[in-house]
Amino acid sequence: MSATTTRESGAPAAAAGEEFLSADELLAGSALAFEVEVPAALIDATRAGFAGKVRLRPLCVRDLQLISRAAREQDALTGALMVHAALDAPQLSIGQINALPVGLLEFLLAEVNRISGLAVAPGVLEEAAEAPIARAAHVLAREFGWTPQQLGELTLGQILLHLQMLREERSGHE
Repeated sequence: MSATTTRESGAPAAAAGEEFLSADELLAGSALAFEVEVPAALIDATRAGFAGKVRLRPLCVRDLQLISRAAREQDALTGALMVHAALDAPQLSIGQINALPVGLLEFLLAEVNRISGLAVAPGVLEEAAEAPIARAAHVLAREFGWTPQQLGELTLGQILLHLQMLREERSGHE
């Protein structure tokens, strides 16, 4: 990450040698297509190697909005709709996608997430779990039985206050 300077107008100025991306450059990613090799074992458990390729395109914000509305009451439908929206070749109906073996659907969904930038990079979850605020939330959830929603409503000050009270309780200084 690089530092930016601010122009007199208040607008950020690019650092030396850096230029801002254009709208076309930002939107170009949605026009990409990725050929993904499908492991043969997902098609036929007795085969090895690759069965062939499919062509996927990254999901865009509009796709995710439509999918979340369509699958609002059926969470299991979300993955199938994501694969349906991203699968460029061969084109399959929702009925055909729902008839795929679960392992193949999961593989395709993981690839859709990866090319769409939705996949979590290796180590990111472990790093997030080590963050002090995540550890504090875990302690409070365990001690008080609070839900993630309840924890999300707490301010940093409230979290620190509850942690301090737990520390005092454990050390016998009530």
